Amino acid sequence: MPIQYIDELNIENARVFIRCDFNVPLKDGHITNDLRIKASIPTIEYAQSKNAKVILASHLGRPKGKIDKTLSLEPIAERLLIYLKREVFFSNDCQAYGNLKLIEQMRPQDVLLFENLRFHPGETNNSHHFALQLSKYADVYVNDAFGAAHRAHASVEALPKLFSEKGGGLLLKKEIQALTALIENRTPPYVVVLGGGKVSDKVSLLRQIIDVADTLLLGGAMAYPFLKAQGFEVGNSKLEEEAVDIAHDLLQEAKKKKIQIILPRDHWVAKRCDVDAEVEKTPSPAIPKGWMGLDIGPKTILQYAQILEKAKTIFWNGPMGIFEVAPFEQGTFAIAEAIANNNGYTVVGGGDSVAAVYKYQLQLKFSHVSTGGGASLEFLQGTPLPGILALEG
Repeated sequence: MPIQYIDELNIENARVFIRCDFNVPLKDGHITNDLRIKASIPTIEYAQSKNAKVILASHLGRPKGKIDKTLSLEPIAERLLIYLKREVFFSNDCQAYGNLKLIEQMRPQDVLLFENLRFHPGETNNSHHFALQLSKYADVYVNDAFGAAHRAHASVEALPKLFSEKGGGLLLKKEIQALTALIENRTPPYVVVLGGGKVSDKVSLLRQIIDVADTLLLGGAMAYPFLKAQGFEVGNSKLEEEAVDIAHDLLQEAKKKKIQIILPRDHWVAKRCDVDAEVEKTPSPAIPKGWMGLDIGPKTILQYAQILEKAKTIFWNGPMGIFEVAPFEQGTFAIAEAIANNNGYTVVGGGDSVAAVYKYQLQLKFSHVSTGGGASLEFLQGTPLPGILALEG
C-alpha cells in the first residue's frame, strides 16, 4: 500500500511527532553544515500552518545509549529558532516526567525538540516499550528522516506502527520521488560515478548499477581493487584484499552485459596524506611501491569530464580522492563541476560527496542533493527500508 505524506494527513490542531534527521556535523559544539536541518523546515512549517503542536525528535552521532553532552541537540534547537523565527522549546530528556504537561501547555504552532534519542538504549534496540512512551506525546506520526530510514530503530520503525494517522514528511517525499526517477524514468546515457568507501560495502549497489547503467566511472579507494584485478600495482593505496576477487567478478559481469567500467588512467600520489607532502603524478594506472593514490590524475579528469558531458542521467556517490586535503581535491572538484554543468537529471548522494558539492557551492546546479547516505544507496539497490515500510498500511 502506498504511503501517505503530511499534506494528505489530518493534522489540523493535532499533536504531530516529526522524526527528523538532525545528524549534522559539529565542531566544538558548533554546527559546520546545517543542510539536514534546513531540509526539514518545509515539513515543520507545513505542520505549523495547520495549527499543529509540533514535537521534533532526532538522533545525533553514536552515543551508545548514554548521555554525551558533546552530542546534545541544543545547538540544533538554537539553529531552528533562526530558521523558524520563533522560540523552540527544548526537553533534556524525551522520557522526562514533565513532557506531557509541557505539550499540553503548548499553543498551536509551538515547537518542542527532544534531546538526542540515542541517549536511550531503547532507540537503537528498536524497543517497543521506548516507542510506546514516545507515542503518548502525539496524535500523528510523520517521518521526515530519510537519512535514517534504513535503520530499524524505535523512532523509525516501532513507533509509526503505534499510530493510525501516519505518513512521510515533505523531505521524505522529495527524496523518494527523486531517487525513484533514477530507477524508473532515467534517460540514457546513464552514467554512475562511484568513489571513496569500500567495495565490500557497495557490492549490491555495484551489481544493481551494472544491470541498469551505461557507464560506471570509478575513483578513490573504490577504484584500487578493480585496478589490482586488472593486474596493476596500487602501491600503498588503501586496498581491501578480499575486494579484488569481487572486483574481478564485477568486471566480467559488466563485460557480458556490455556495460563500461572506466578506471583511472593516472593518479596524484604521495607517501603520506598531508597538505605539505611531496606529490607526484603517475604516467599510467599503476601506482609505484611506497606511494599512495590520493586523487585521480589530469588524464582521468579529462576523460571522465568528456563522458559526463554527454550523459543525460547521472548519479554520483563518493569523492575521487582525499578532497579535505588541498593537494588531493582536484579530482573531486572537477567531477562535481562537470556534473553541475550537465543539463540532464543529476543526483548526488552520500555524506562526503554532498559535503564536496557544498564546499564548492554547486548544490543549486544539481537536480537533487540527497540527505541520505546509506539510505539512498540501499533505496537505489532495491533494499526495503524499515522506516518506509513502517509507514504503509
